[in-house]
Amino acid sequence: MVATIISFILIFCIIVLAHEFGHFLLGRKNGIHVTEFFIGMGPVLFSFNKGGTKYSLRLFPIGGACVFEGENGLEEEKEGEAAVSEPGEGSFLKASVWARFSTIFAGPLFNFILAYIIGLIIVANTGTDLPVIETISAGGQAETAGLMPGDTITKINHEKIHLYRQVYFISYTSRGETLQVTYERDGAENTVAITPAYSEEAGRYLLGINGSGKYVKSEGLQIFKIAFYEVEFGMTSTLKSLYMMIQGRLTKDDVAGPVGMAVMVGETYEMAKPYGAAAVILSMLNIAMILSVNLGIMNLLPLPALDGGRLVFLLAEMVRGKPLPPEKEGLVHMAGMIALMVLMVIILFNDITKFF
Repeated sequence: MVATIISFILIFCIIVLAHEFGHFLLGRKNGIHVTEFFIGMGPVLFSFNKGGTKYSLRLFPIGGACVFEGENGLEEEKEGEAAVSEPGEGSFLKASVWARFSTIFAGPLFNFILAYIIGLIIVANTGTDLPVIETISAGGQAETAGLMPGDTITKINHEKIHLYRQVYFISYTSRGETLQVTYERDGAENTVAITPAYSEEAGRYLLGINGSGKYVKSEGLQIFKIAFYEVEFGMTSTLKSLYMMIQGRLTKDDVAGPVGMAVMVGETYEMAKPYGAAAVILSMLNIAMILSVNLGIMNLLPLPALDGGRLVFLLAEMVRGKPLPPEKEGLVHMAGMIALMVLMVIILFNDITKFF
């Protein structure tokens, strides 16, 4: 239990720190004053001030922030009177639109960079799963279409296939639509149409392809390419899952918050523990890579209070040639933050009822 908690906190701190450090680094580089940089939410555990910035660690591991001067567009009251609305030097509002855009975009970008670095470590130590067919279900859809063990799947519909997990994910999320599967055999490529068949036993549609691909050790420059494919798969699977959620194909039980993530970390830890410390570390790194990609993408959604919502306002400013009224933008983001907090409470309650 203690190991699970420590692992979860470390993973959380790493991915949030990378995100907020991206904002921090680009903000400072663009001359924007950072008033506070903190990890976690709620009561402050400890803090210190340096260079006009307050750095703090808070009690609850559910977020973090890099707060810029004048960022929210709402002026605070000073001694009961309205503050002067003119932003000072170092204010977020005083920076150029491109400086603000790069500062906001840097958060998600650093999550993707972190995921890639972790991907390099994982691939260098464990290798990868090539999309090579191990076995075929007798009489299944794949066998009927002419696929054979040893074939390498290179494309499904318009999506290039680099990892076997892509094949599995497409199969797992299939709704029975016909798939154009391109495979390579003896140096020649062929394309066949496969319509997944529904299995009552599995409770989903199956292609009739079994196994987990061909696992190989990655070496040299190939490591950099495979690590990119790892991050790419994380991005595409996250985006597809979001699309499925919009379609109503996912339920509230498919969504996990901090408690759900902690449970996932605990289960992964227990599965890897019998194989030694190296297996545990690599498994935790894999979770960190996936969550870092998820955090980057979720923050780019064009919703108020998220980085994506702020980028939408900045894009509108570029088109209009002038900014929208900062107080109105601030109110929109404040409303979005309230809605986000309510959503977090709902997800937390759902986690507790689902796992406990």
